[in-house]
Amino acid sequence: MEAFLVSTGIVALAEIGDKTQLLSLVLAARFRKPWPIVLGIFVATLVNHALAGAVGAWVTTVLGPDVLRWVLGLSFLAMAGWMLIPDKLDEDEAGTTPRLGIFGTTVIAFFLAEMGDKTQVATVMLAAQYHAWAWVVAGTTLGMMLANAPVVWLGERVTRRMPVQWVHRIAAAVFLMIGVLVLAAPLMALAKA
Repeated sequence: MEAFLVSTGIVALAEIGDKTQLLSLVLAARFRKPWPIVLGIFVATLVNHALAGAVGAWVTTVLGPDVLRWVLGLSFLAMAGWMLIPDKLDEDEAGTTPRLGIFGTTVIAFFLAEMGDKTQVATVMLAAQYHAWAWVVAGTTLGMMLANAPVVWLGERVTRRMPVQWVHRIAAAVFLMIGVLVLAAPLMALAKA
């Protein structure tokens, strides 16, 4: 359950002000039909994060525990720094093909925008950390939906009122804390012994 809750919280925080949240806003403003957009976001996120979680689970079979601990710890620290860099939606990423319909356009645009994104990288790291692929994928997908669905329904009013900079700082602090805990785990185990 910890994997699910941590994954949900981290991704929900990391997603605020992210380019995929901005994409949600663009899609909502363009199509003004929230249900196919929200369903498209859900499908794209589930597929994307399932693949990312599988990569995270696979990494644990390739790397030894000490190397994995260092890779994960340093990755979480890097994510803490990355969280402090604001995302911007590129205009060419916002372009979509209406022939695919609202749902199809959302699935493709959102899946592509999520490739290499903070939340996808976080999903890989969380799956490697917790060894609980299904719970991590469920949590990161829920976190994405918690951050993006309200944007689709409420639009710009939501994003204008949220202190995005503070949310990013909180998410960075969470990643920093997890990174330090992962790296310090052997020291804490020695202290208990």
